[in-house]
Amino acid sequence: MFKGSIVAIVTPFKSDRSIDFEAFARLVDFHLAQGTHGILPCGCTGEAATLSHDEQKACIKFVIERVAGRIPVVAGTGSNNTQEAIELTQYAAEVGADAALLITPYYNKPTAEGQIAHYTAVANAVEIPIMLYNVPGRTGTQMMPETIAEMAKVENITAIKEACGSVDQVSQILSLCDITVMSGDDSLTMPMMAVGATGVVSVAANVAPAKVAALTEAMAKGDLEGARALHFELMPLFKGLFLESNPMPLKAAMAAMGLIENVLRLPLTSMQPSIYKELEPILKAQGLI
Repeated sequence: MFKGSIVAIVTPFKSDRSIDFEAFARLVDFHLAQGTHGILPCGCTGEAATLSHDEQKACIKFVIERVAGRIPVVAGTGSNNTQEAIELTQYAAEVGADAALLITPYYNKPTAEGQIAHYTAVANAVEIPIMLYNVPGRTGTQMMPETIAEMAKVENITAIKEACGSVDQVSQILSLCDITVMSGDDSLTMPMMAVGATGVVSVAANVAPAKVAALTEAMAKGDLEGARALHFELMPLFKGLFLESNPMPLKAAMAAMGLIENVLRLPLTSMQPSIYKELEPILKAQGLI
């Protein structure tokens, strides 16, 4: 399940900032047609922090029903409140999610002991697989390899999305335990897979799903030349989508492609026009607009 290209799908909004479920349906169908290997609603890219719990549940249920078992759905159910994380993860399991992704508790800045207790409590409350999400750039806390190895002893904590920006981190994790690692940085997908990661939870797959999927497939079968060619081809896009805070550039790109409206929820705002001028030639060079 945790392999290939899993898209961290955006949550499309209408001009009034309500969820645009018609656009959401088109995006899911787009990924099914383009060969994306899995879909992750309600992650950071999906602006989960600005969704109410009812909205988050509605998005998770909608994606599961639209996918209808054709590819795995990994629901974003993380919180810095352990009880809330348990309740969201239980809901995701009840409506048929294949797995859940849980971000490291943010703001609280728990110690390693707290991280282990948090994730163990969630894992023990459900039977579906749990994917840890290590992203210190957003949470202010890094999970260390030794802590991750300890959590991997819990039966259904089976994977981690690593967004530390470090191949060394992945190497150390895999030297300590057999947890499945997926890249959380598009630009590090190839090098992380070279040391044992199985794929990527991807931002770029929102706009270039077939190519991101192809990159992971090439690495999985040992086609380094093919993977390297795709890596270098996509690198400008990987970087361009982070010219401002994610998903600001991504939504600007998707709007230019006619996929969604360029609407975010505060405190995120639309990409500055002056910075979009840097992204636009990248999108044109990639054949996206």
